[in-house]
Amino acid sequence: MAAFASNMPSEVGLRLLHCPLGSNIVLRTASCSVGIVLPVYSTFKALESRNQDEQQRWLLYWAAYGSFSIAEVFTDKFLSWFPLYYHMKLAFLVWLQLPSVDGAKQLYMNHLRPFLLRHQARLDQIVGCLYSEMTKFVSAHQGGLQFAKTLLMKILGTATQVVGVVFHPLQSKPSGGSRSIEGPTGRDEQARSEIEGPTPLVPNSESENDE
Repeated sequence: MAAFASNMPSEVGLRLLHCPLGSNIVLRTASCSVGIVLPVYSTFKALESRNQDEQQRWLLYWAAYGSFSIAEVFTDKFLSWFPLYYHMKLAFLVWLQLPSVDGAKQLYMNHLRPFLLRHQARLDQIVGCLYSEMTKFVSAHQGGLQFAKTLLMKILGTATQVVGVVFHPLQSKPSGGSRSIEGPTGRDEQARSEIEGPTPLVPNSESENDE
């Protein structure tokens, strides 16, 4: 059993090297990058540029992606056992984003929009009930939420300081280094003054002429 466990990492590594596209780890990472990371940055660009066409495009994408994610919560455990499931998922996410096919708009206009219009009244009641319950929960646990917020801010502050120390470890060292360099020179000057003794007084030439 121990020998089997020790061989598992090497087998996984060999599988990734020989067939990277056949590994679920690589495909899941690619799906996350294509489905979330790139659209987040593209949405940021659309908002900053204030291009209404791009904003509408990415709103349609997030509506389609959110619907797909809801369906995936209930079906992923069963569909993940099918061969090439993650390949098809990656291809579907690419299809949603490609401007040439505009898959997100097609999915929204042909399937999602008719469904939402058909059940809009019922969905409005559900959403209103959920928002009212959330408001009651927040007002009832306001003290605990405030404590959690304060604790989270302290954790973030500590993490920021740790990251600053890790990435900028030499910021506080120049002052100490300058002291260590200036220290011996000060002692040398003091020793030199003790050896030479007090400096003699030079008579003033103007006073001598007056006399």
